[in-house]
Amino acid sequence: MRRLPRAASCGLLVLLVASCGTPVDPLAPPTGSPAPKPVVGVILPDRASSDRWDAQDKPLLLQAMSFAGVEGVVENADGDEAKFASIADEMIGRGVNVLMTTPLTPEGGMAVERKAKAAGIPVINYDRISLGGTADYYVSFDNLNVGELQAEGLLGCLGDKKGAQIIELQGAPTDNNATLFFDGQRRLLGPKYDSGSLRLVDSKPVDQWDAAIGKAAFEQMLAANGGVVDGVVAANDGLAGAAIEVLKAKGLAGRVPVTGQDATLDGLRAILRGEQCMTVYKPIRDEAEAAARLAIAVARGDLSGADDLATGNTRDLVAKRDVKSVLLGAELITRDNVRTLVAEGAVKPADLCAGDTAAACTELNILAN
Repeated sequence: MRRLPRAASCGLLVLLVASCGTPVDPLAPPTGSPAPKPVVGVILPDRASSDRWDAQDKPLLLQAMSFAGVEGVVENADGDEAKFASIADEMIGRGVNVLMTTPLTPEGGMAVERKAKAAGIPVINYDRISLGGTADYYVSFDNLNVGELQAEGLLGCLGDKKGAQIIELQGAPTDNNATLFFDGQRRLLGPKYDSGSLRLVDSKPVDQWDAAIGKAAFEQMLAANGGVVDGVVAANDGLAGAAIEVLKAKGLAGRVPVTGQDATLDGLRAILRGEQCMTVYKPIRDEAEAAARLAIAVARGDLSGADDLATGNTRDLVAKRDVKSVLLGAELITRDNVRTLVAEGAVKPADLCAGDTAAACTELNILAN
């Protein structure tokens, strides 16, 4: 499995080589006489687990496809498996040229992929893979590395504290990404737990990444340990926020390191307040651009060009097959480098530095961006 480093991920995807040997940008509008527009159907998973899907992924995908002369149809399943299947049926019935899905569960993804395959429609898994499915391509981040970054961040925030007691809030058990985050964390934290230099109090997956469920689970685990915790592995910023709410009520916020992921505005502000120790920045623009390029190539029938873009493979252990993949890099974000996200335009300083984070922004020279 080959991971593209962040700095190079877009650059390596910029050019396809046409059969004549001339570089061609797959996002460029088609030339020649007008022809019916290829159609790419996209099903995003929900609005509750993160605001990224509607706020970032949807407009970025539509913009790239429109520029290339491809019609993009983007719908959101709202966390509802029946709605996910219904949208897929509609898109397959319409005869889209490519179906791109972020499956809610492997079973739901597999069912849709079987129907698409029967209709001769290629499928791209976006951000999450359907284990056991038949998707032709997969575009995501190196999610094992994301988990490693979370563990690295926690260890850095804990410092030399020996025997620190750790509680884990993991992601949805139906989301393979959550499994990969867990596996990546264990590469660094597992030996620490085994040696006793850290003590794992408890670890629970959180259904549908639901922060309310996560908060209740964290309260239960904390109470069962007598209210003692030295560090929290939270699989994303939403779950981090849930844990921080509980820690605030106990007077522990800012004293117990909490990890996160997604570099959400709330997560970044919590980092500036000293309540969250780190997050992981996954540049959605890179992911959407990579997926759009791949979908455009497939929709135009340029499968060799699509294969040139999918430079890696992801092993589906359920289906016992390799899935052609584009895997992108991520970045560990702490208080010391939050300002880089402002410089990149990933977050607006006015939003980041409002109210109770203004002093931290001044201290870190963030407003100078």
